[in-house]
Amino acid sequence: MKSEPVVMGIETSCDETGVGIVRGTELLADAVASSVEEHARFGGVVPEVASRAHLEAMVPTVQRALDDAGLTLADLDGIAVTAGPGLAGALMVGVGAAKAYSIATGVPLYGVNHLSAHIAVDTLENGPIPEPAIGLLVSGGHSSIMLVEDLAGKVTQLGASIDDAAGEAFDKVARLLGLPFPGGPYIDRAAQNGDRAYVRFPRGLTAAKDMERHRYDFSFSGLKTAVARWIETRRADGEDVPVDDVAAAFQEAVCDVLTGKAILAAKEHGVDTILLGGGVAANSRLRALATERAEQAGITLRYPRPKLCTDNGAMVAALGSHLVAAGVAPSRIDFPANSSMNIEVVSLADRL
Repeated sequence: MKSEPVVMGIETSCDETGVGIVRGTELLADAVASSVEEHARFGGVVPEVASRAHLEAMVPTVQRALDDAGLTLADLDGIAVTAGPGLAGALMVGVGAAKAYSIATGVPLYGVNHLSAHIAVDTLENGPIPEPAIGLLVSGGHSSIMLVEDLAGKVTQLGASIDDAAGEAFDKVARLLGLPFPGGPYIDRAAQNGDRAYVRFPRGLTAAKDMERHRYDFSFSGLKTAVARWIETRRADGEDVPVDDVAAAFQEAVCDVLTGKAILAAKEHGVDTILLGGGVAANSRLRALATERAEQAGITLRYPRPKLCTDNGAMVAALGSHLVAAGVAPSRIDFPANSSMNIEVVSLADRL
């Protein structure tokens, strides 16, 4: 009998077709087919384009992952798939494919939460997650602080973005600065040559009255607007916009709020570990500032390498492997894709 489960994970929540395979917490394969270049000319992800790209990429990406791992479908102990949240059409492609593979092979199927998977991927590099832990999830569509008491089933949302997520703000500010899509990597790159103190942009939901009602919540819409107005004023006065400096100042405002609230949540909940995940977790300044503040607070900060921060099948497989090892029941074959899946639902464990 195998000592550790071999699980394939399928991720199609947005514009990445990801298929990963793990054995326990060992990453065997991480195949990704991205349609980001098809969306770049529109300045954002187009759901219909993403869905069609997933359809075309699914079978070859699964085969590539199996080949990379040196396995066949018969070697799998479980198949995990992102059931939500995400783009409805994109999710349905992944869920439909996972169900087909499960029915064809008889391998148990696990519909899992995309957001919890971003936390679970940390196990592939840093081992078992100390519980409880605080999860700081920062991606294109979500900015959340989570209390992870049991990754197999008890995750509580402490705070979230009430408007734009951090990743959305990066994309919108990048567009204002004339930088390509997706904005995050380009702003990060420009900011490395800029002055973080060039201008102090607002830190949303950090005033005393906001901290009473939105203690762990985020708001980046006002920050985006402040950057837009600053740029408009500068151009109206006939002056050039220092792209590197504005990028650095904007990025600092985002990272300041994210890290400050995560540290606060850890302190107030008596937790000594913070897990940083999601696509924006690849940002160099966010990592550096989070590391600095965690050390000052005596808190352990964990995060995966940048490639595992963005959407990928490995993170879905990692969560699936954790569920199998924990004895969590598989999902019923008729579970639906859920574009607005609650962050506190880790998996659809035969609960329909």
